[in-house]
Amino acid sequence: MLIRITFIMLLLMQFTGLSVAQTADPQKYKYIFTVAKDGSGDYTYIQDAIDAMRVYPLAPITLYIKNGIYNEKIELPESNTDVTFVGESVEKTIIAFNDYSGRGRINTFTSYTVKISGNRFTAENISFVNSAGPVGQALALYVDADKAVFRNCRFIGNQDTIFAAGENSRQYFVDCYIEGTTDFIFGPSTAVFDKCIIRCKSNSYITAANTTKGNTFGFVFLHCRVTADSAVSELYLGRPWRAWAKTAFLYCELPSQISASGWHNWNDPGNEKTTSYVEYKNTGAGSTTSGRVKWVKQLTDKEASFYTPAHIFGKTIVADNQERDWYLKPVTIFTWTKKK
Repeated sequence: MLIRITFIMLLLMQFTGLSVAQTADPQKYKYIFTVAKDGSGDYTYIQDAIDAMRVYPLAPITLYIKNGIYNEKIELPESNTDVTFVGESVEKTIIAFNDYSGRGRINTFTSYTVKISGNRFTAENISFVNSAGPVGQALALYVDADKAVFRNCRFIGNQDTIFAAGENSRQYFVDCYIEGTTDFIFGPSTAVFDKCIIRCKSNSYITAANTTKGNTFGFVFLHCRVTADSAVSELYLGRPWRAWAKTAFLYCELPSQISASGWHNWNDPGNEKTTSYVEYKNTGAGSTTSGRVKWVKQLTDKEASFYTPAHIFGKTIVADNQERDWYLKPVTIFTWTKKK
């Protein structure tokens, strides 16, 4: 009996010591990774680099991705926090896959090319592409991470291009390009689209918010430019995927193809009592408000003053200013490190 107790104590001491060592020596872990299709990086596949990262890292991790088309389905799990992807150039650093709902056992929510669940994620200069074509729901991006930032990225798809998921997640898209057909920006998160180009490729709906009941904000578009292909003749700014949808367009340029009514109730008049659709000082031929549905709100100057990233994302009470301003992360300079 004594021998058994001694053995157990030795095991506990060993594992306790290992835990202390892991925490006390962060320099023993790798925080910079490089991926290149030509073999000049640490890995040739992005998912291999993700799998090699320490979960819940002791310092932020940066993955540099060299130009190339990475034909792979990628997932960054929720345990992989504080990760930044930096592409060499947005036009030539491309992550693409062709899953879609109905392909085998794939459904809408598993059709993604890239799924990001690790909090405090950043992506810069990368194209996220679902190459399945106009075959139904096919996500380029599924993001349910909180405090996720996408800067100078492209999102290419058709129906359901971006799933901004996570009932209480916050996401910031700045200087991005997003294209699609039906409901191509959808989900429950609080997401700000700042100075983005939104390209509409068919007669349909741009957004389908599913805002969590009680959340102050849903999707907010600030200083964006909405464009439409030549074959497009009728567009709606949004329709409610669920009853409490919230979507706002402020200071955006809207094309003539925007329907005079602007918004749709998804064939349920009851949604008109619960949705929050707002507009403010938009421009362009599609910004005329005289024909808008009666249940859309035109903001006053005072009301519009609250539609800033600082206020929208400022629900978390923290003492650290850097944490409070998480969406203002500095741009990461692309630094290529060849495999030794």
